[in-house]
Amino acid sequence: MSAQNLTTPTRGFLASEFQARTQKAQALMAAQGLDGILVLSEPEVRYFTGFQTLFWQSPTRPWFVFIPASGKPIAVIPEIGAALMRQSWIDDIRTWSAPAPDDDGISLLHDLLHPLKRIGLPKGHETAMRMPLADWERLMAGLSDLNVVDATAITQGLRMVKSDAEIEKLRHICAIGSASFDAVPEFVSVGQPLDQTFREFKRTALGLGADDVPYLVGSADTGGYIDVISPPPPRPLQNGDVLMMDTGCVWDGYFCDFDRNWAIGQADDTAKRAYDVLWRATEAGLAAAKPCNTCRDLFSAMSSVIKELDDSGGDIGRLGHGLGMQLTEQPSHAAFDTTVLQDGMVLTLEPSLGYGAGLMMVHEENIVVRDSGVELLTKRAAPDLPILR
Repeated sequence: MSAQNLTTPTRGFLASEFQARTQKAQALMAAQGLDGILVLSEPEVRYFTGFQTLFWQSPTRPWFVFIPASGKPIAVIPEIGAALMRQSWIDDIRTWSAPAPDDDGISLLHDLLHPLKRIGLPKGHETAMRMPLADWERLMAGLSDLNVVDATAITQGLRMVKSDAEIEKLRHICAIGSASFDAVPEFVSVGQPLDQTFREFKRTALGLGADDVPYLVGSADTGGYIDVISPPPPRPLQNGDVLMMDTGCVWDGYFCDFDRNWAIGQADDTAKRAYDVLWRATEAGLAAAKPCNTCRDLFSAMSSVIKELDDSGGDIGRLGHGLGMQLTEQPSHAAFDTTVLQDGMVLTLEPSLGYGAGLMMVHEENIVVRDSGVELLTKRAAPDLPILR
């Protein structure tokens, strides 16, 4: 696949997309007797407003968005973000000159929340407040009658099921990632330093239309690798290496997240066997990825194949996860996660195993759960370990 074959979707969303998200949240709030939900982290703020900026990389300023029981969200943000927020679908934007250590938006937030009795705040796993704890304590001291309950199930539950417009963006970035992996044989050779290989991959993905490649990890060593999250060293690729690259490219704020494995020059039988087991474990995951099954079912289906070579149970913790505005989202394909799969969930299938003398291998694909059958977003990996000569 080349850059010319990739049809670029429209950036951003219609206001109706955000209105639908907000109304779904408000229906869930009403069922729990909430006067609203306060969100403070980038994915949740963007989910309800469309406010997208790299300025989140700076930890200096807090950002607050409140979703009331009815009506549009309300932004309480630093003045530096006002112009961009005004381009969103919301109208009520309250600002202050930041940073202001003595009162970084706390008075404005206090005035907004003071009339309310019960609000939600994401408190659970994979959530963050993204404001100084001292400021939060000061805010709560001034709102002694306010009951703040956990709204994690609401925000994560909504984000786990993607709209058609979201899936279109995910389909596009997965196509870019797939085309980038297809190009790897064109720029990988024996003797090439691994860090140079990674730079070439990033250049390829950007050239094919990715906005950024913020996540690219992997490894290469004789017969396999021993970890999957390290930055690339300058070690030259050698005959008999197994090379793995795992990428999270992004387009219009949505991620792909998958990897590919290759053998350099030749592959030994053990590496070939490990690859075959993982490929078939992924097939088992694809067959199990249907509505009404659970994440535990996905985990069990893949684990049953992995046990052919590795019956240790592994220590990775899970065999895939949700995908969307973040590289990893809820849910988790693990024995502890009984989340029921629904049409429109975008997931990774990521079986892994250990083999040989402390080696490991990981395989990953990106999918959409559909009532009519699973949809692959990534171009399916070759059934046999590819050898780059």
